[in-house]
Amino acid sequence: MPTEVQWSELQRDPKSVAALVDQGDVRVRRRDGAPLLLTREDRVQSESDGSIVAARALRNIAAHLTPSVAVSGLVDEFPWVESLPESAQRQFVLDFVRAFQASAEIGQWSLLSQTLTEWRSTAAIHADPVLSQQLSGPIDDDFGPVPAPTES
Repeated sequence: MPTEVQWSELQRDPKSVAALVDQGDVRVRRRDGAPLLLTREDRVQSESDGSIVAARALRNIAAHLTPSVAVSGLVDEFPWVESLPESAQRQFVLDFVRAFQASAEIGQWSLLSQTLTEWRSTAAIHADPVLSQQLSGPIDDDFGPVPAPTES
């Protein structure tokens, strides 16, 4: 758990805050914005290296498991996977492993988070039989012209 200091303390005495960072992460609280997290670069690199090794190990383990065992291992963490059809469960495992490895390699965990969000949404559709039927059936109607996209 990071040590916490106020922004004013960092401004007043940066050397003592730097000494705290040598001991571990420091959260800097600000009144006008989200807290900042100070950490040493060598710790970040070490963590990054560890996550890459873990991702590669996960990929290799998944390659040696039967699809049902791999799915069972992830269902404990993500129980909504059980609402997916069997073929989609296997695809979820593959996508999860790929996203985990890619996130570790680039140090950007939002990719894994996005993959989980998309699969959780897919599971929610499959969990609702009426919605699943509506979205997987043919589209017979013309829903009219599509409006031009708007800029955000």
